[in-house]
Amino acid sequence: YEAPGYPPASTALPPLPMTAQTLGPKLPKSPWLAMVLSLFPGLGQVYNGQPSKAFIFFFGWVGSIYGAAEINPFPFAFLIPFVYFYNIVDAWRSANAINARFLGAGVLPEQDETFESPWWGGSLVALGLVILLHNLGWLNLSALSRYWPLLMIGAGGVFLWSSLRRGRR
Repeated sequence: YEAPGYPPASTALPPLPMTAQTLGPKLPKSPWLAMVLSLFPGLGQVYNGQPSKAFIFFFGWVGSIYGAAEINPFPFAFLIPFVYFYNIVDAWRSANAINARFLGAGVLPEQDETFESPWWGGSLVALGLVILLHNLGWLNLSALSRYWPLLMIGAGGVFLWSSLRRGRR
């Protein structure tokens, strides 16, 4: 039986409007905004509440440009795009990690490190000391340019050691 003036029973109801309740909680960080802000190195990290990372990425990028122009084009010219794109990827991943923690996912295995690790501050201090020593004339970075592969060997050793240590746990 269909009452006069009413639509037939087989007619579907119109969809409900999208509201905040139907979409879930508002996430604290937008990965897309963090990524777009990182087009200027460090701004995405500032947006994510990670000022130490922001300084490292900004000064790493500027230092790479300076090194390519004043010290030796290689490896510094290679570091410019590496630091730039890693900064963008890091802002995206950090925003997603912040959102995951907000939603109660806890710490994901690949995000085991803290967001503001002492390593970021230590890196900034080390970078500042190297530049200061160079500016004071106590360290000639252009004379050290042939030894830059030692940095890669050291960094690779640290990554390998930490990976093996995590594998044992």
